Amino acid sequence: MSAPPVHPVDQRLPAPQLFVYGLQHVLAMYAGAVAVPLIIGGALGLSHEQLIYLINADLFTCGIATLIQTIGIWKVGCRLPIVQGCTFAAVAPMILIGKSHGVTAIYGAVIVAGALTFFVSPYFSRLLRFFPPLVTGTIITIIGVSLLPVAVRWSGGGLPTAPKFGSPHIVGLAAAVLTIVVAIYRLLTGYWARLAVLLGLVCGTLLAVPLGMTDFSGVSRASWVGLTTPFHFGWPSLNLASVASMTLVMLVVMTETTGDIVAVGEIVDRPITPETLTAGLRADGLSTLLGGVFNAFPYTAYAQNVGLVALTGVKSRYVVASAGVILMLLGLLPKLAAIVAAIPTPVLGGAGLVMFGSVAASGIKTLSRLDFEDNYNALVIAVSLALGLIPIAVPGFYAKFPDWVRIVGESGITMGSLSAIVLNAALNELRRKAPKPASRPAVSV
Repeated sequence: MSAPPVHPVDQRLPAPQLFVYGLQHVLAMYAGAVAVPLIIGGALGLSHEQLIYLINADLFTCGIATLIQTIGIWKVGCRLPIVQGCTFAAVAPMILIGKSHGVTAIYGAVIVAGALTFFVSPYFSRLLRFFPPLVTGTIITIIGVSLLPVAVRWSGGGLPTAPKFGSPHIVGLAAAVLTIVVAIYRLLTGYWARLAVLLGLVCGTLLAVPLGMTDFSGVSRASWVGLTTPFHFGWPSLNLASVASMTLVMLVVMTETTGDIVAVGEIVDRPITPETLTAGLRADGLSTLLGGVFNAFPYTAYAQNVGLVALTGVKSRYVVASAGVILMLLGLLPKLAAIVAAIPTPVLGGAGLVMFGSVAASGIKTLSRLDFEDNYNALVIAVSLALGLIPIAVPGFYAKFPDWVRIVGESGITMGSLSAIVLNAALNELRRKAPKPASRPAVSV
């Protein structure tokens, strides 16, 4: 009797392929992963040595979190190809907490919020019934569209306020990488086509060298080994307002993670059950708790890697697990991290345009299978996209609102997801459950 076929998600690829595909995932998310510690460390006035430690701690914990999510421990981890990274939703609250109560209050709030997330996950996962294809397709589309501005900024050279932002040679490099990725994906097949993003990043970096757009000086300055130790900045302290703020952040994170898990399930053709979602949300909670212990951050599924899964078609969770191992090594070996950090921003931008666009295309594909007759599906999509695009089109739109509103509103993914869930429930689900009006008897004339 032949063994039952193995689902692509559970396929164990040869070690060389695991490493190369895993490295591709690391390069896709690296810029976002190091941006959070750079922003927070700079805002809190940390020293150069403390900032390096914060980056190493973040990369190391990213690796642990990714292994928890992909491999799983007991009933923790959705066991899908999902890379875990620090959430941008926590940046503003962490800076506010750090300036008001010190760094130790940040990690006290992160630990408590992570523990609460772990324990409320089974209750939050009951929302899965509110994620039909209409909602998941809308969320996937919003995820892709929300990420595209990041790739555009990278393609221009980083911050729009930079003096050379948008210079022809910078945009030209991003365009060259975009062309290389598309050409490889079109002209090659199988293994090499799946490496289109990685090969594009390598070729783009090589092109940047003679243009003087690379800086590898940080490699020589970086140390060989950097150990991450618990409570490096001191024993955590608790502040009720700080805990409440970080708990609200984790509610946003759980909403985003739910959308990402459902999106990945759609892409890899593995239906998401409440048990799977509970395990994935528990992984967020446990990873965030560990983030507080190891002086890192709250963790969530990284949407940019969802795009890479959609683009390459490599669905194995063990590939992403190998990315987790690489991230841990980068956290322990600062010289390796410095090499990856030397990849020019326009190179990342050219590849990001393809990856993030692929996410949006996956969402459109899901929506294309829906029926738009005699329902409110088009209205749900229209309003959700509009609300999700507000913080992208006008980043300061919610600047004068309270902090708790800004945490939700300034995340286009969260705002769009909540809109799709609520509108679908109000316009479609309640309409189906409402009793049909009794037919009136015909009136004879």
